[in-house]
Amino acid sequence: MSVAQPSEIRPAQFADDQWYPSSGARLRRQIESLLAEAPFMDLGRPLGLVVPHAGIRFSGGVAAQAYRQIEGQIYDPVVILSPLHRRPLGPYAVTSYRYYSSPLGLVPVDEDLVTALESVLPVTRVSVDEEHSLEIQLPFLQHTLGQFDLLPIMMGDQSPSSGQALASALAPLLRERQPLVVASSDLSHFHDYDTAVELDRGLIERLEAYDPDGLARMLERGEAEACGGGPIYTAMLLCRALGATRVRVLQYANSGDVWMDRSRVVGYVSAVLLPPE
Repeated sequence: MSVAQPSEIRPAQFADDQWYPSSGARLRRQIESLLAEAPFMDLGRPLGLVVPHAGIRFSGGVAAQAYRQIEGQIYDPVVILSPLHRRPLGPYAVTSYRYYSSPLGLVPVDEDLVTALESVLPVTRVSVDEEHSLEIQLPFLQHTLGQFDLLPIMMGDQSPSSGQALASALAPLLRERQPLVVASSDLSHFHDYDTAVELDRGLIERLEAYDPDGLARMLERGEAEACGGGPIYTAMLLCRALGATRVRVLQYANSGDVWMDRSRVVGYVSAVLLPPE
């Protein structure tokens, strides 16, 4: 195995002791603690996850509910679908680096899959991104899965047509493999606690009903909010193409459940997308 060169590694930009710990030992202890509090549901082997992406102290407990369900499994590859929060990088952006780094080590990017995806979609390879929603999933995946190859896709275009095109392109590339699809999204932003709970309820119902089109309609009409609505919608379509028939919502919470300010909260949900029972 070749040794990764510094020029091939995307640095961990959010291991700053605010989003998540900069120390590998502290990060591992925090994730172990969160997973220990999350029950294993024995629901079957998940094909996909929906997880939040705030700082671990805020949404890590919700995310751990989903990651607990894949602990010790082997997946090939892990596909992370995330939004783009900070800068426009095209409809679909993928890092130009060969590895992502975190305090827990390096995660190799599946270059063959990236190349295959580039042949059918307008993928932009980027040497600079500031996307926390993708990066913050890596320590959970490293701790629960160990080694895995990564296909990291940042969605600059979250429209239903963009999600449909991405799911259609990915399905044949993944069908003969054992993929895990991770959709990274928070829900409503900066409403008071009770308003947020009510606003998020409808989206969660569409998620649990495995109704991607109904979920997309709610987002388009402003009846629900999700900064990663496109990744959730795409993951639902893609996992259905890969054999998923049901969604189990594991936990809903918002930042008001862990922080004193309930006047401006952010919603979080975790769910697993599953094959038939």
